[in-house]
Amino acid sequence: MGFTAQFCRRAALAFMALASLSAFAQFRVEVSGVGLTQLPIAVAAFRGDDQAPQKMGAIVQADLQRSGQFRLVDASALAYDESTRPDVALWRQKGADSLVTGSIARLADGRFDVRFRLWDVVRGQDVGGQSYVIPQADLRLVAHRVADFVYERLTGDKGIFSTRIAYVTKAAQHYNLWVADADGENAQSALTSPEPIISPAWSPSGGQLAYVSFESRKPVVYVHEVATGKRRLVANFKGSNSAPAWAPDGRSLAVTLSRDGSSQLYALDANGGEARRLTQSGSIDTEPAYSPDGRYIYFVSDRGGAPQIYRMAPSGAAVERVTFAGNYNISPALSPDGRWLAYISRVGGAFKLHLMELSSGAVTALTDSTADESPSFSPNSRLIVFATHQQGKEALMTTTLDGKIKAKLAGQGGDIREPDWGPFQKP
Repeated sequence: MGFTAQFCRRAALAFMALASLSAFAQFRVEVSGVGLTQLPIAVAAFRGDDQAPQKMGAIVQADLQRSGQFRLVDASALAYDESTRPDVALWRQKGADSLVTGSIARLADGRFDVRFRLWDVVRGQDVGGQSYVIPQADLRLVAHRVADFVYERLTGDKGIFSTRIAYVTKAAQHYNLWVADADGENAQSALTSPEPIISPAWSPSGGQLAYVSFESRKPVVYVHEVATGKRRLVANFKGSNSAPAWAPDGRSLAVTLSRDGSSQLYALDANGGEARRLTQSGSIDTEPAYSPDGRYIYFVSDRGGAPQIYRMAPSGAAVERVTFAGNYNISPALSPDGRWLAYISRVGGAFKLHLMELSSGAVTALTDSTADESPSFSPNSRLIVFATHQQGKEALMTTTLDGKIKAKLAGQGGDIREPDWGPFQKP
């Protein structure tokens, strides 16, 4: 397959016939692999979990396990609430270093009182806890915040379980852009269209999504307000308008336009208006991605004869090549801490997720799959979500940066694709 045809693969995929997908598919998390330095932790069932609409302890367990940082110690036979001091000797004997306990109770007004506490069973110390009074609709969010608290206290890194992901599905003749919890659950449809939707990209604030829609019978770029559903058309120039990427300040976008011939990179205001051309090559330049400090735009170009990843100043000046291993490298994604570049490399006909440490240029292959796409980092830079094919179906996966712990987010009866991980949410 030639470069031009293969390079437009993401757009072409939007037109392919897919297996039927349940529009309200929930996800099943399957974790595989073993990390080298996992922290042993027990999460007891919250008192009241058996009567609650959401099993708080189970959600916290799944979050911590999916992160790859924790090894779960069985606590299924025991239940503690946040006010009960545990038998620390018992939990040390079970091999746990930490224990999470809690409770959930329905109040007279229909809201729920959720409380939890984290224990260091090695030192016999109370590490802290919190309480929430919330409506039923917020129970999963609070469970994720409990996991965030535990993760941050025990690892020193900010937890990402209460953040969101966006992804795209196709059901019958309708395409859906979804916003879901970071574990894939609690999916809410942001947009339904009879025409393909591709390339969703979160704004730095997490309040907007840019995406490409084919509803005008050609690719154009919209910006969508997630809270209100309002949207605005920001790029509808002659030819193709695609691959939106937000600048770190959220005020502008880099996009790929073919209005002057071949696909080139342009910058435009996030509210629309005239586009300013950034690249001047006679090749295909596409898939822009800003570095988190705004110093560079990374992008893909075949100017060297085959697709490789390059970077340049936001003005379009000082272009330099970044990838040298392999002869086909696409889909750059930068970690929020600026340390890592994730991308897809073709290896022997298979498309595999790779990770580069930018300071050293060292490259690691993270997967043994054959059709990986669309990598995106978690906002704490510790996980990558990506699309892949498994057993003939498309699915979303997360992986740790060493590739040792992977979690499959498997849709019920269908395929999912085009993931993008949103930023931290403001309290």
